[in-house]
Amino acid sequence: MPENPISRIAIVGPTAVGKTSLAVELCQRFNGEVINADSRQAYRKMDIGTAKATVEETSLAPHHLIDFLEPSEVLGLGTFLPLAQAASDDITYRGKRPILAGGTGQYVWAALEGQTIPAVPPDPEFRAALEKQASMDGGGENLHDRLRQVDPVRADALDARNVRRVIRALEIYYITGQKPSDLVSAAPKTRNNLVLGLTMSRESLYRRIDDRVDNMMKAGLLVEVERLAAEGYPMGEGALDSPGYRELGQYLKGELSLNEAVARTKTQTHRLARRQYAWFKSSDSRITWLDASNSRTLEQAVDLVSSFLEVPE
Repeated sequence: MPENPISRIAIVGPTAVGKTSLAVELCQRFNGEVINADSRQAYRKMDIGTAKATVEETSLAPHHLIDFLEPSEVLGLGTFLPLAQAASDDITYRGKRPILAGGTGQYVWAALEGQTIPAVPPDPEFRAALEKQASMDGGGENLHDRLRQVDPVRADALDARNVRRVIRALEIYYITGQKPSDLVSAAPKTRNNLVLGLTMSRESLYRRIDDRVDNMMKAGLLVEVERLAAEGYPMGEGALDSPGYRELGQYLKGELSLNEAVARTKTQTHRLARRQYAWFKSSDSRITWLDASNSRTLEQAVDLVSSFLEVPE
């Protein structure tokens, strides 16, 4: 039986749990290609710190929406959704199967649910005024509180430290007079999705995160950060407000020792994982959870995809 034309396969879960390797394996077995749904892997020059798919992995399964932006550019939901849809259409047109993989929950669910958001042009003067406010003591928190007053749903979805997105949400409200959360609409079609969630015990995940950070340092993460800083990219801002880049940037400024920067990177990545679990809850009936520490995880995933597609293995 042919698959539902609007069906989607996705692999979700926290950072470091093994989403990329599973996506590559499934692509090889089901003639697929990966659509990246990790907001940081879209950026060039940020390879080690984002655990981007390796050259070997991309040779085994083509990856879309990676390495197409400079670190100074902005990737928001309004940019991601049409690009993800275009990639999906292209993959399907060529007789391949798109598999969405990543840990940016907002992007994943919006793509799976067929959401659309209106194009709201930026207002440079409004942005400049809010950026000035944000630069003051407590300015970021104040802007987040301001957003909560007009759109608590969107405020709950944003970290107050992510000033750029908070300003964008306020900008949308200022221009349209509508809540940003109300402007996101779902497609009228009923989606037929298979969402595979990878998880493991919190203790095991944190240990895996710590090991990965250590391996990133051995692989040259500090050199990557030094190169970005030398090119004029400010660590801790925009795309580089991410675990590893932010803390090693503080090391380069003399604000932290190298050991402190590495330790904080691990702690901040633990926090990132907890935030990702807020998007991918264990109780979410839309997700079929698999224990990533189980030796049969790949076999189970293959069986689930085969059943979903009704294609004999």
